[in-house]
Amino acid sequence: MDIAVLLYEGFDELDAIGPFEVFRNATAAGADFDTDLVALDGPGTITASHGLRVEAEEPLPDPGNVDLLVVPGGGWNDRSEAGAWAEYERGAIPEAVAAHHDAGATVASVCTGGMLLSKAGVFDGRPAVTHASALEDLRDSDAVVREERVVDDGDVLSAGGVTSGIDLALHLVAREAGPEVAESVATTMEYTRQHAAYEPGAIAGGE
Repeated sequence: MDIAVLLYEGFDELDAIGPFEVFRNATAAGADFDTDLVALDGPGTITASHGLRVEAEEPLPDPGNVDLLVVPGGGWNDRSEAGAWAEYERGAIPEAVAAHHDAGATVASVCTGGMLLSKAGVFDGRPAVTHASALEDLRDSDAVVREERVVDDGDVLSAGGVTSGIDLALHLVAREAGPEVAESVATTMEYTRQHAAYEPGAIAGGE
């Protein structure tokens, strides 16, 4: 499974690095995952919302070459010049998300990265969540807002604020590589999962 975690100027560190670490640990535990930190404009150093400088390893691959695209949030509510708000206004990341989803990729958001998926149109008529402070903005879209920690609607997933990205990633590990691998990763990271994902049509709390 080819996984791309999409970085951009002003992203929240834990939104991206939490899932990245989960997926890399899953690979070490036997999952067939290939996880990269990527950027729309190619490899290079990106400054996150708290000042951490992170190296994007690769440009975002062309649509059709990514199985799972993860989009972090950050910088939405303060309308900062770098972050999810700026990328929402710029439009290039939402366009890329839509193109990858149209090509068959599963797309997932963490925190206010959900607003970028919203602009991409992939939340239209579907259950989704974002950071609690941006839920009213999400309600102004065509998403069906669910105040859950993680929402799994098959090829579109979303997580609430910051640390919920770890739960999202562990849920995806369980879904794609099995619950034993997810449990191994959680044990390695000494992380207690907060909630199972809400899945429409399934019993919430089950996996």
